Amino acid sequence: ADKTYLYFLFKFLVIGNAGTGKSCLLHQFIEKKFKDDSNHTIGVEFGSKIINVGGKYVKLQIWDTAGQERFRSVTRSYYRGAAGALLVYDITSRETYNALTNWLTDARMLASQNIVIILCGNKKDLDADREVTFLEASRFAQENELMFLETSALTGENVEEAFVQCARKILNKIESGELDPERMGSGIQYGDAALRQLRSPRRAQAPNAQECGC
Repeated sequence: ADKTYLYFLFKFLVIGNAGTGKSCLLHQFIEKKFKDDSNHTIGVEFGSKIINVGGKYVKLQIWDTAGQERFRSVTRSYYRGAAGALLVYDITSRETYNALTNWLTDARMLASQNIVIILCGNKKDLDADREVTFLEASRFAQENELMFLETSALTGENVEEAFVQCARKILNKIESGELDPERMGSGIQYGDAALRQLRSPRRAQAPNAQECGC
């Protein structure tokens, strides 16, 4: 019976410098093909997809933000209430890697302390032109408590995995009670009214139990 339920909607962001392949990653994830006529994103683009995470269906609502500095004030307004983010750099460009700290600061300040972030070293297919080693990026991820994958929007390698791993971690945090979907700005909504009702009664009883603790 579980199969028909859409459990949650998660708000996702794709952030990082211009030219790292953010729009191509999103397109590859949603359409399962490479977008070869990609221009720089103007402002923000949107895509959504339902995925199966350990038997639970979750809808990702993904905002693909412009990496160019002149759009920063526009894109920053989309950070609020994001549950997850793909933080993207280009393995063939040290400049995009060096900018990661700034993107990370923005995400943690503007989205939420609990935002789940996966670092994506994109353009894995261009290994011959690599400027950032796997080990170096993997250390950066560890120090900043990020998950990490190298991806290729061209071949599709690890693209779905990046979104699924991020969603799975959010789901785990909901199940452990670390994230509360009812909290404003959590970036999480219940997908199905019936599920909310299944969870609510316990919460409704709690205050009464405390009141009679006199």
